[in-house]
Amino acid sequence: MGAARPSAVVFDVGHVLYDWDPRYLYEKIIADARELDWFLANVVTREWHFQHDAGRRFADTSAELIARFPDQAARILAFADRWTETLPGPMPGMPALVGDLDAAGVPLFALTNYSAEFWAKWRPTVPLFDRFAGIVVSGEERVIKPDPAIFALALDRFGLGRGEAAFLDDRADNVAAANAAGMVGRVFGGAADARAWLQQLALL
Repeated sequence: MGAARPSAVVFDVGHVLYDWDPRYLYEKIIADARELDWFLANVVTREWHFQHDAGRRFADTSAELIARFPDQAARILAFADRWTETLPGPMPGMPALVGDLDAAGVPLFALTNYSAEFWAKWRPTVPLFDRFAGIVVSGEERVIKPDPAIFALALDRFGLGRGEAAFLDDRADNVAAANAAGMVGRVFGGAADARAWLQQLALL
């Protein structure tokens, strides 16, 4: 028997389906450009936030950060209170691509590094995900990409075997881990590139 061909698509969310950057929120709060750059480099950093993707609670991480930067408490708390403002909208062309795949009957899934708390707040605002048959969120599972365990969990939960899932992610290390787990991965290079690749796989 030959190798299985991809029959479903698994998407990363941030920087693939939706744009995301804490700067979108904090540029509304901090007017001075140099102060904004300092804040994002030293206080609300991406490394600090990635703890939430791994399952830590914002109440705990924010308390730790406020203890270090007590004068920044209000701005730190805004990260959770105004989380949806870090996501300005979908990546160009991606809702149309998802719609076309759905119309073609291709099963759609997502595998995302995302805080469970923030996902619960944001997910109801995004009807695009109503098209998806399943979504694995790292913060709910307490394991993050590129850990092989989350790819194995996703394939099992989605009911997909080796070679049956086309996977799009913006990070090369995640794509490498997906390939090792039995997915067919590609580093996201925009909607046009993704569409052409999926056409090559006969999914469109």
